[in-house]
Amino acid sequence: MTFDNIESITIENQTTEFPKHFHETFCFSLIYKGVNQIDFKNQSVFSEAGCLSIVNPYEIHSNPIIDNKSHIKFDTIYVPKEVLKSILKGKNIKFTEQSIKSKKVNQLFLTLKSALKTKDNKLIEIHLSKFINSLKFCTEENKQEYLGLNFESFNQINEYIEAHIQDKFCLNKLSLQANINKFGFSKKFKMTTGMTPMNYILMRKVFSSKRLIHSNSELTEIAYLYNFTDLAHFSKTFKRFIGISPKKYKESIIEKT
Repeated sequence: MTFDNIESITIENQTTEFPKHFHETFCFSLIYKGVNQIDFKNQSVFSEAGCLSIVNPYEIHSNPIIDNKSHIKFDTIYVPKEVLKSILKGKNIKFTEQSIKSKKVNQLFLTLKSALKTKDNKLIEIHLSKFINSLKFCTEENKQEYLGLNFESFNQINEYIEAHIQDKFCLNKLSLQANINKFGFSKKFKMTTGMTPMNYILMRKVFSSKRLIHSNSELTEIAYLYNFTDLAHFSKTFKRFIGISPKKYKESIIEKT
């Protein structure tokens, strides 16, 4: 088994909030500085320095900034749901506690992060297994597969968005696809998904474009490919959802190669 699809990222001096979004992976974030707030649908979770913050796949959340004068520093490891399921011998789990304070867990997180840099699959598997098993006390079995958001009557719209993710979108065109006026469409889409149509589209554009960034990428070309106004617009939107600019993200890839 290979672990090339596990990603780690370092965020330093985070001073802007993350808008509503979700990940298709499990997200484990070790907080080094400041207080990380995660607003879910029915609760807010606070993680101070020394805590591990956890988000399950497809959980819609935002990360407001508690104090504009304080900076947040953290590392995040993104573990695909398929990888975690394999580590757990085919078992699906959901994390029920999403802020953990444990020196042992933190050390296992840091060891896993170091193992990822080696690209040694056997070593990564050993330390990922140790890390996940150390968190079993805050999990429960998730009897259903993680299949994504429930779009209900908007499945066709979502398929259209994904098929045309590099295009320019407008509410009028989307509402026509849904056979509803644009105001009703926006309201119903938000009620169904938890996000406005344009926020959802920007999120998907950023996550899709992120997969095209490698050590030799031309960021301006990617910006125009996804119909951003220019590189500055792309960078600002990218940073809103990822936490760092596409330039910084590209530099982090170069450092790992």
